Amino acid sequence: MNHHPTLVKNYGPPAFVAARGEGVYLYDDSGKQYLDFGSGIAVTSVGHSHPKWVAALQAQAATLTHCSNLYAIPQQQQLANRLVAQAGAGRLLFCNSGAESNDALIKLARLHGKNICGEEGKRFTVVAAQNAFHGRTFGGMAATPQEKIQGGFRPMLEGFKFGELNKIETFDNLVDDSVAAVFIESIQGEGGLFPADASFLQELRALCTERNALLMLDEVQCGIGRSGHFFAFEESGVKPDAIGMAKGLGGGVPIGAIWVSEPYAELFQPGSHGTTFGGSPLASAAANATLDIIEEENLIENVATNSPQWHAELQKLAEKYPELIAGIRGAGYMVGLALKPEGHNLKITAAAQEKGLLTVPAACNVIRLLPPLIATTQQLSKSVAILDEVFSEQIS
Repeated sequence: MNHHPTLVKNYGPPAFVAARGEGVYLYDDSGKQYLDFGSGIAVTSVGHSHPKWVAALQAQAATLTHCSNLYAIPQQQQLANRLVAQAGAGRLLFCNSGAESNDALIKLARLHGKNICGEEGKRFTVVAAQNAFHGRTFGGMAATPQEKIQGGFRPMLEGFKFGELNKIETFDNLVDDSVAAVFIESIQGEGGLFPADASFLQELRALCTERNALLMLDEVQCGIGRSGHFFAFEESGVKPDAIGMAKGLGGGVPIGAIWVSEPYAELFQPGSHGTTFGGSPLASAAANATLDIIEEENLIENVATNSPQWHAELQKLAEKYPELIAGIRGAGYMVGLALKPEGHNLKITAAAQEKGLLTVPAACNVIRLLPPLIATTQQLSKSVAILDEVFSEQIS
């Protein structure tokens, strides 16, 4: 399918015309059904058009859609309370996307650095990870050491250094008295599905505490239940200083947020940050409805219970096609199949789509499987059966 004549070509040609969604399924304009294991890139966490979610949006749209943050927004305050209950004592700042969340975290790091040394521009460096992806704003790009992201947009925002995920010594060497924060994804998504080890997160927490640097975790893609925990870092037992979130939080409506722990929540003061649309009545109602559904339908437990069997089925697939699949990695309903030969992820994505399964390519020759949290064991197994057909045809 060709590009639309009045749209900029910053995306590849669209795969098909998306017409409607229902539950775990997306439909094109010809009526073809797809098992949607892309979930709009980890966004439609409770599936498409969940009746309770739709009703909440309809009711809120008919009452108050937008008023700006000049006024108190009860739905936003309720959402903040719920996220504090998950993350711990602290405060929330709402925005519209994961990239905005990450930019707000970078601003938090700079405020922290100024607060420590009392001088702006002296302690502002952020140590991120190689292979990271933190968005396409100038702050996010600077924290994303990938040529395909940074190319054409230099000079980058200064003040970033990069360690190697799961190698604490590389961070130990970089976190000096110029560093205000360490910033990593709990599970690298766009970079190829690489989880941060629990031991690495624990060592990173100790390192940041020792050197008075913030530990900031990007949970934009892996958070809100996708890993089988509300936040993917929870299994490690660490307490970060700030968390970025978005994607699955709104269930399909744009919303982003950062949680800032109590000691640092006062760093943002009037004028230091703001947003016209962030945490609007409509977006907050969508997020509250999403959390209601996750809680009432025990969807995090659903992910934790169902994913081991699914992972085992995918592992058998990898063993069946060792010449095509290098391995699987991830957590919960966020799984990557590392493929071979190089560049095969785009070919497999297209072939799976042809057979009615939507996946998302990632770096390092990976395809991402990101089913909605409502996906059943039967639907998970169906995804494996379709992939089995795809790989079988690649061999023959």
